[in-house]
Amino acid sequence: MSSIDACLDGFALINRRILEQPRQERDRRIDERSVAVVVPDLDTTFRLRLTPEGLADLTHHTGGTHLSPAQVTVTVGGDDLVAIAEDRLSAKLALATRRVKVNASLGDLLRMRSLLG
Repeated sequence: MSSIDACLDGFALINRRILEQPRQERDRRIDERSVAVVVPDLDTTFRLRLTPEGLADLTHHTGGTHLSPAQVTVTVGGDDLVAIAEDRLSAKLALATRRVKVNASLGDLLRMRSLLG
């Protein structure tokens, strides 16, 4: 089972990939959104903002902490989060096989799809 630290390292890898994209692409594909990543096996929710400048304000909370709703909520196991971050698991495959669940508006879902390539 992955740890909170491994998930944080995964977010750093994801952020690096976002920042490798040309600024024009990021501006075109990313609208700033609040994101909650729920990792049930670690009893943890990561909160962050997705921006054209990358991932910002990353925090994590354990247990049943009541937080304001996020614009995008992703539910994923810790091992799958790390595997996606390390490119050992395709995000598209994880979505298709329901290893990752996303709760967002239709517009946000379409934008996320374009980010996945």
